[in-house]
Amino acid sequence: MEPIIETRDLTRRFGALTAVDRLNLTVAEGEIFGLVGPDGAGKTTTLRMLCGLIDPTEGSARVAGHDVVRESRAVKDQIGYMAQRFGLYGDLTVQENMNFYADLFGITGADRESLTVRLLRMTRMEPFRNRQGGQLSGGMKQKLALMCTLLHRPRILFLDEPTNGVDPVSRRDFWAILYQLLKDGITIFMTTAYLDEAERSNRVGLMHKGKLIRCAPPDAMKRDTGTASLEGAFIQTIHEVEARA
Repeated sequence: MEPIIETRDLTRRFGALTAVDRLNLTVAEGEIFGLVGPDGAGKTTTLRMLCGLIDPTEGSARVAGHDVVRESRAVKDQIGYMAQRFGLYGDLTVQENMNFYADLFGITGADRESLTVRLLRMTRMEPFRNRQGGQLSGGMKQKLALMCTLLHRPRILFLDEPTNGVDPVSRRDFWAILYQLLKDGITIFMTTAYLDEAERSNRVGLMHKGKLIRCAPPDAMKRDTGTASLEGAFIQTIHEVEARA
């Protein structure tokens, strides 16, 4: 399949620190790709470059057919980005938060109403549409963040550790929503600290000290390392890389 995300020697430095080091990666349209690694591995920096929020120091990236530096506006029209800390307005209700983001995206009239109804139903947030954002549980806040991100019908969804700190039931509900989005043809690129979530991805990329050190389907990664779990595969891969270094 044609790649919808493609990077070539993508690099980002902050002074003397190389946060992302010559990243080469492709993601196919309709795929769910999980990027994992220890804290400080470069996952969030990678995500922010792909979304056009920060420029690479070297290399290039194309998202939905557009260069992330030269055509950043076109990239942003095609993507939805959900940061670790979503800009939720606690004194606004769920409905009011959605209306605010719909205004930002220029979505009005019947289109806004139909989208709102569909998203509330898909996330099972209909009973809470009049509850203030500050009174939502952690899982409900993440669902609200996702709804606001999806209002302009993005082709690609970038999620930065979307279920971090969320209870297991809410995590399960969140993944049910993601699978529905996949059926709708949306490509999902996510970072996660949970290896059971990484197992659900079509492919997983392991980052370590700014480098992508392995990229494969979860089962292939376990098979290639001779380990029974994804955690074991990651630990063994990191040990091998550090031993060579």
